[in-house]
Amino acid sequence: MGFTTFGLSDRILNGVRAAGHTVPTPIQALAIAPALEGRDIVATASTGTGKTAAFVLPILQRLASDDTFPRGRRHPRALILTPTRELAHQIEESISLYGRFLALRAMSIYGGVSMNSQLLSIRGGVDILVATPGRLLDHMQQRTIELSSVEVLVLDEADRMLDMGFIKDVRRIIGAIPAKRQTLLFSATLSEEITDLASRILQRPHTVEAGHRRNPAETITQQFYRAERESKMSLLLHALQQKNLKSVLVFSRTKHGADKICRRLERQGVAAVAIHSNRTQAQRERALEGFKRGNYRVLVATDIAARGIDVTAISHVINYDVPLYAEDYIHRIGRTGRAGAAGDAITLVSRDEEQYVRRIEQFVGKRFALQPYPAQLGPLDAPVHREARATKVTRAFHGKAPRKRGQGSRQQFLSTPKKKRQPAKHMEVFSTAGGGGSWSNR
Repeated sequence: MGFTTFGLSDRILNGVRAAGHTVPTPIQALAIAPALEGRDIVATASTGTGKTAAFVLPILQRLASDDTFPRGRRHPRALILTPTRELAHQIEESISLYGRFLALRAMSIYGGVSMNSQLLSIRGGVDILVATPGRLLDHMQQRTIELSSVEVLVLDEADRMLDMGFIKDVRRIIGAIPAKRQTLLFSATLSEEITDLASRILQRPHTVEAGHRRNPAETITQQFYRAERESKMSLLLHALQQKNLKSVLVFSRTKHGADKICRRLERQGVAAVAIHSNRTQAQRERALEGFKRGNYRVLVATDIAARGIDVTAISHVINYDVPLYAEDYIHRIGRTGRAGAAGDAITLVSRDEEQYVRRIEQFVGKRFALQPYPAQLGPLDAPVHREARATKVTRAFHGKAPRKRGQGSRQQFLSTPKKKRQPAKHMEVFSTAGGGGSWSNR
């Protein structure tokens, strides 16, 4: 079945063909037809399955019959809410790609950039507005945007918006647009919170589901390896020595961790760049563009920044840290194996992270074997391996062993006149042999 079966206009079909698409993905095949009929939709599918086109094409078709750009201000007729600026920018690009032969105007607004430049674009008129909830509320509070003409509302990555705490913002925005509208809700997972939200804002929705909502794409190979925390960098460097790891996305749980990983990779001669919420929009765009072009072999990202990373050539996803939430694991590894391509996901698991692996197993309904890291990669590199070797540090206490913080400190000992110093009565030795650490009396 091709896109011609949906009844899309010739100009939209030309845009789809120009984008290189010939056969709709499963979620597109299920969602486009009822959306063109004007029905509300709740759609779930794994990441990387073409959800964007599933709602963009029906919107373009609905607005294409009146795409002559009039003089004067033009209010948005379609509003697409998405959790991150990367996704907002990506959706805007998709609209421009599919609607290149239409006179419709789309723009995206998000935080991290000047509101004044966005205001100038809004005043020029816009048909399709893509926005993050926070920045849209900023414009609404300053009365710089009018939403009374919205006919279609899309909630993209609805599960992530709830996880990021946007639910109150989303409800405020929905309260400002007409109740008579078409609403399309797209999500990678369908939790109780999403179901409750859908029941409140959608009218007799048509539900579609492509694949198993809690499982990643079948083309992704998943591997879990045991790794002590102090050895993870060594294992990551060894993994990157393999020739088949050409375009690698590494996930860190924190922004500080992402920067640290990136710096250590660069010191080892690996072309890497980090992307997270502390970076400006310009920095994030340059990093992502450099990764797409192959200027960087490794992109280190946090979960929040990862939404919107749409690079079809990512060969491997490496979870340097196991995510706290099982849903994030699905989104992370969904960055590879996109559009039916094969992909690999590697997760490094320290002892304290095994509980998070159990959560992932419960979520997807599948057990994963925690394996030792492949021996054929050779010994760990010396600088990091030294951290795990047994070391001994000796400290001597003169007189009674200290019981409280500050007692028997080095400063107290040095400030005591030499004649009054007492010989050591006992000694403690700290050893990290075996990967642990303990003090013992000598």
